[in-house]
Amino acid sequence: MRSIVHLSDIHFGRVNTHVISPLIDAITRIDPDLVAVSGDLTQRARSHQFAEARAFLDRLPKPQIVVPGNHDVPLHNVFARFAQPLTKYRRYITGELRPFFHDDEIAVLGVNTARSLTIKGGRINKGQVAWMRDRFSEFDPEVVRIVVTHHPFDLPEGHDDRHLVGRARMAMEALAVCGADMFLAGHLHVSHTTYSATRYKIKGHSALVVQAGTAASDRGRGEENSFNVVRVDRPRITVERFAWLPERNEFGLTTTEDFRHTSDGWIGM
Repeated sequence: MRSIVHLSDIHFGRVNTHVISPLIDAITRIDPDLVAVSGDLTQRARSHQFAEARAFLDRLPKPQIVVPGNHDVPLHNVFARFAQPLTKYRRYITGELRPFFHDDEIAVLGVNTARSLTIKGGRINKGQVAWMRDRFSEFDPEVVRIVVTHHPFDLPEGHDDRHLVGRARMAMEALAVCGADMFLAGHLHVSHTTYSATRYKIKGHSALVVQAGTAASDRGRGEENSFNVVRVDRPRITVERFAWLPERNEFGLTTTEDFRHTSDGWIGM
């Protein structure tokens, strides 16, 4: 079994400072095999915000897969936005924009979907998809294949399709061929789990699409701060959600969802 802590949308520069230490404590107690951070580490891509994010990551367990979000691209500095969109991210967080982790049970790829030309939206391109397909194809079919992006491949009910990552269908169809099992994302500040088969209807393929809420931002959009723990023990995956419990001043387990793998892909138990 492997455990992955999935957190997103921390937004240093706009955080609920009361949750940072309890968040680190909760993740440390879980002692995951991997921490996956799906973007928006900062609010406005300023140096001091990235420095705070770096200090936060340094206190979390390793190894880590970290990808940028649209808030990690400068907004008001037009030159930096188009000429050096991820310079500070690379300086403070990581120079690796295609982070990759694997062992004998999981293969996890991180992909940058943030783009200079859009304020909120994101996009994935054919070169990124080809790289993911090639890497995933190296592994035994029993290895669970996981993609980490900031922008989501599917949406909770009531959200407009413009929030989907651009070229989502192209990417999903290509990654279905190499058996992608799970897509982890953030961006919406809303927790949600669904199946790729609901939207994409690719024969014989049903991946899990898992959204994390915001781990620490004070813009919770109706939810308390939260993060996910994904427990992988093929043919079973469990998604646990830990939410901020203000009355207890800690993060606690609030929901658990179980899924199993079938000949048609992942379904609920």
